[in-house]
Amino acid sequence: MAGMKLYFSPGACSLSPHIALREAGLEFELERVDFATKKTRGGEDFMAINPKGLVPTLRLDSGETLTEGPAIVQYIADLRPDSGLAPAAGTFARYRLQEALNFISTELHKPFAALFHKECPDSWKEVVKTKLAAALAEVDATLAKQPFLTGERFTVADGYLFTVANWTRYVGIALETWPHLAAFVGRIAERPAVHAALEAEGLLRARA
Repeated sequence: MAGMKLYFSPGACSLSPHIALREAGLEFELERVDFATKKTRGGEDFMAINPKGLVPTLRLDSGETLTEGPAIVQYIADLRPDSGLAPAAGTFARYRLQEALNFISTELHKPFAALFHKECPDSWKEVVKTKLAAALAEVDATLAKQPFLTGERFTVADGYLFTVANWTRYVGIALETWPHLAAFVGRIAERPAVHAALEAEGLLRARA
């Protein structure tokens, strides 16, 4: 199929659909967003593209846009069902995937977002870190039993978890506290599609 355009910011949650696009082998363009100016690198008014002003945003050939990472990655997976990035719609396994995506979104992604806000008081950040630690421990326990978040096969939930888990390095959280999760992040980083996404976003140096 023809290409799509993913609006992204390096290392942000848009890395998750970026990984999914490469894992699925789809054609797409990358368009970096400058949040300070609300413009894209190509000079587009990002607020006209997505009034929420947030990445990820996926623009389709039809001109329609899709927002919200969990929705975007499932859309990508369904474009290439043979990729195995998501179980078939309507199956119980698909609901397990949605369960995992929602857990990452609410219990990991949102708390991390609070830690990046400069105006967030240090006292509240400590509360957030305690809650995050409990959620990360739950993920670690899951990964102690199986190689991927939903079982034996890589799915879009793993790309999302990889993206969010990498934020630990920026907020003073030692990922090594959860050895199974740390090992998971290392394994996922070695996948060719993930390596290509990291390289395209200029993130390989940051990981070194």
